[in-house]
Amino acid sequence: MKVVVQRSKEAAVLVDGETVGSIAKGLVLLVGMTHEDTETDIRWMADKVAGLRIFEDESGKMNLSVAEIGGAILSVSQFTLYGDCRKGRRPNFMAAARPEQASAQYDAFNEALRAAGLTVATGRFGAMMDVNFTNWGPVTLIVDSKA
Repeated sequence: MKVVVQRSKEAAVLVDGETVGSIAKGLVLLVGMTHEDTETDIRWMADKVAGLRIFEDESGKMNLSVAEIGGAILSVSQFTLYGDCRKGRRPNFMAAARPEQASAQYDAFNEALRAAGLTVATGRFGAMMDVNFTNWGPVTLIVDSKA
């Protein structure tokens, strides 16, 4: 499981021009699943993301989590995180989980974040989405459960 974590001042995801998910301050997550991911990976990733201390405290140090700043999460499924670009010019997506598996895992991940007390908005799994946000910092991290 791979997640691109981006600190955001505001974010929204649109499908066919309609806003399907939005947040004020918090985190935008681009979430990719591979066929090898397990429930353990999902729980580990949810715990890691929920606990990341990447927001500044009163001293200007990255010391606060998304919950501690009263932020929310916009979670967007992103199978292209498992695009292998080592050969040729067209990415190979064989490492990405099949849609039926990835959809269930993505839902489980978002539920684990909610169980941690976070507000989670989402895109629409499998849809062509436009993601708009203001990257705050900018701060962008890549978290891989297999690393």
